[in-house]
Amino acid sequence: MSKKVVVGMSGGVDSSVAAWLLKQQGYDVIGVTMQIWQDEDTDVQEAEGGCCGLSAVDDARRVAMDLGIPYYVMNFKEEFRTNVMDYFVGEYVAGRTPNPCIACNRYVKWESLLRRSMAIGADYIATGHYAQICQLPSGRYALKTSVTAQKDQTYALYNLTQEQLARTLMPVGSYHKDEIRRMAEDIGLQVAHKPDSQEICFIPDHDHARFIEAYTGMQVPEGNFVDLEGNVLGKHKGISHYTIGQRKGLNLSMGHPVFVVEIRPETNEVVIGEGKDVFTNVLCCDKLNWMAIDGLHGESMEVTAKIRYSHKGSPCTIREIGRGLVECRFHEPVRAATPGQAVVFYDGDYVAGGGTIL
Repeated sequence: MSKKVVVGMSGGVDSSVAAWLLKQQGYDVIGVTMQIWQDEDTDVQEAEGGCCGLSAVDDARRVAMDLGIPYYVMNFKEEFRTNVMDYFVGEYVAGRTPNPCIACNRYVKWESLLRRSMAIGADYIATGHYAQICQLPSGRYALKTSVTAQKDQTYALYNLTQEQLARTLMPVGSYHKDEIRRMAEDIGLQVAHKPDSQEICFIPDHDHARFIEAYTGMQVPEGNFVDLEGNVLGKHKGISHYTIGQRKGLNLSMGHPVFVVEIRPETNEVVIGEGKDVFTNVLCCDKLNWMAIDGLHGESMEVTAKIRYSHKGSPCTIREIGRGLVECRFHEPVRAATPGQAVVFYDGDYVAGGGTIL
């Protein structure tokens, strides 16, 4: 009997081709679109190229029809609100910069979708992410980087568990993006040239602070810009407007470029410094998730670490400094290590693990 796989279909080209590839490989494929926050105007989402808008349902349903596979829409709004939107707002209010896509991947696109898929008899779930899943000689499952570094999405998936990885297929990870678009074209899918989705699907205008105020019903209070010595430089609009390393939008007349180097929620201050002050060669992280290895066990380890999605990665030494805490010491200083963001450790092409920057 064919193995049954539920494919999370966003209406984009990657998940559409993922469904087609799995069908070609002999799987019993079911398409599912996750309804997570869609209350917005369809035209807005079309313009923004969003991955989870109302238009995604129309595109995904059309693709499923073209591929001849069953298709369903599942409502995950409650899970998304709790695990992604509440988390997103809470982190910004606490002076940190969250990564909602990582939270969505772990707790909604995997945990919730996997649970429901298993309940209907599926053997696997699948997505159109650019990453590869391997089982190592140790028996552990790990993500391996996609064949195309430019599109690699392992950073945003570092938090997946062993159980989730064992039940997941990622068929597009061994292809380049232009190959995926060409396949979609060859099989006549209308989404072959649909634009890629934006990073934060539920904030189409990219105005985080406006979203937070609308979501909470509270005005984020103004406060002081201060320098490293504590001297007041001016007034800021509220800490949710800023992130580490930011230069634009500060509205400070200093006569030369200055940057956000720290956010202090306890005093409602945003600390301003020079370009050199944004660099560091050491950071600490918690909320660890181990993937290719099951922990450091008191040993240090040489890895390549990425401190944001667009970071190419820098060599560093990681070691435990306490229960659930890891210190990352970079060989050369890195720019704008931002509390709340993920730091992901790579052992060659494999994700060793990662955590949240403190």
